[in-house]
Amino acid sequence: MSKKKSVQKKKVKSNDAADKHAAKKAAVLGTKKKSPLTMVSIIIVLALSIGGGVLLMSQKGEQGSIAVAPQSSGDLGREVIHPAALFDDGQARYFQYTAQGGITVKYFVVKSSDGVIRAAFDACDVCWPAGKGYHQDGDFMVCRNCGRQFASVLVNVVQGGCNPAPLKRTITEGNVVIAVDDILEGKTYFNFSGKV
Repeated sequence: MSKKKSVQKKKVKSNDAADKHAAKKAAVLGTKKKSPLTMVSIIIVLALSIGGGVLLMSQKGEQGSIAVAPQSSGDLGREVIHPAALFDDGQARYFQYTAQGGITVKYFVVKSSDGVIRAAFDACDVCWPAGKGYHQDGDFMVCRNCGRQFASVLVNVVQGGCNPAPLKRTITEGNVVIAVDDILEGKTYFNFSGKV
């Protein structure tokens, strides 16, 4: 092998090593140029992640958040109306209504295993000062404060103690209709200011 070819091979190896080192350095320092396709992919992934997170929160209503159904339900004068079909899957949906004075009354609506759409304040006579409400576990509503479980078929039937405080509702023309005055009766469960 000639000396000239040997020198050329060393230069090629040296250039490859330098290129790899430069690429690694650019990647670590974040100075490597990204292609437009990579940026578009990143934006799409972020948008889907954010959208999925918002949807998950609106469906689950986990502790620390209130899930508000899409505003197909609205305050029409003195009633709040939710489409009954929203509850066909048996999952509790959590709502809130802000009263004059800034007190936000929280409630949930669930279609129980016997097919009845039921509504209750997201509070009870015992644990309401903790402000934690309920979460659903199968066919039970579970107090987030004390852990007691209440069969969904008993929501609006049994009241007092740690049972979810009943909220009057009617089913009319495929809608769950709740009078604003009935929602406002639950203000005491959500007034944490100490003032009556």
